[in-house]
Amino acid sequence: MIKLYNDFFFVNVGKEIIPCKIRGLIKRDKRSGTAIYPGDYVEISRLENNSGVIEKILPRKNLLTRPAVANIDRVILTFAAANPNFHPLLLNRFIILAEQSKIPEIVICINKIDLIEDGENFLSDYEPLYKIVRVSALTGKNIDALKKILSSGVTVFSGPSGAGKSSLLNAIDSSLNLKTGTVSKKILRGKHTTRFSELLKFANGFFVDTPGFGAVNLSDAGIDKKNLRLMFKEFGDFAGDCKFLNDCSHSHEPGCGIKSAVESGKILPERYEIYLTLLKELSG
Repeated sequence: MIKLYNDFFFVNVGKEIIPCKIRGLIKRDKRSGTAIYPGDYVEISRLENNSGVIEKILPRKNLLTRPAVANIDRVILTFAAANPNFHPLLLNRFIILAEQSKIPEIVICINKIDLIEDGENFLSDYEPLYKIVRVSALTGKNIDALKKILSSGVTVFSGPSGAGKSSLLNAIDSSLNLKTGTVSKKILRGKHTTRFSELLKFANGFFVDTPGFGAVNLSDAGIDKKNLRLMFKEFGDFAGDCKFLNDCSHSHEPGCGIKSAVESGKILPERYEIYLTLLKELSG
């Protein structure tokens, strides 16, 4: 299924796009009101008017909860280097959602590097953890690198409003002509221009331009203070050194392997401070 629009589920069948309704007996998600998401594989029955009925939803390999997209091969977390200002805490909220959803490949895309000095080295501290692509939709800088990443599989573009996701996709494929917005001068935040998630064909794969977000609530995605540490993948190399092992929250306990790794420079201090901030938030 490539998109939901006006109560129809549009299903890609070969070279055709078939508008479908969903069989009433299929169980729906109580929170979202739907049982199916863009990226889902389905079985349909064809009707005489060239529409169809979704009879079955096939098992998913993963589901990104915000935005809700299924069967993803990679997520490209798209942030602006400036205008609006870059916020590491918000980036890490998106990273945690992607990690929790078990997305095989997480890429960080920094747009608008033309607005800052030394844009080619922006966020270099994160490169040991995730692939970083630094681009400019305005100048075309490094757009070819994004095209290469998008050439296969299902790729989701996700990130806050104003990061320029739709502008990037227009730079990748000008025939898309996706609607773009501007950043409010008053609140320094972007305006939401993408209204719904849709799989768009590119080369041998699909990509998804998703609605932007201003805030990300981790608890809504099923993340709590006990499993938060599992979303910081670099912690796994040192958690076994903790005195209290599985009972260590990596915050106040003595003999903590994570804290020792931070002190010795093996874990990025910024990431650890963000972990503590989110741990406090989830602790209520």
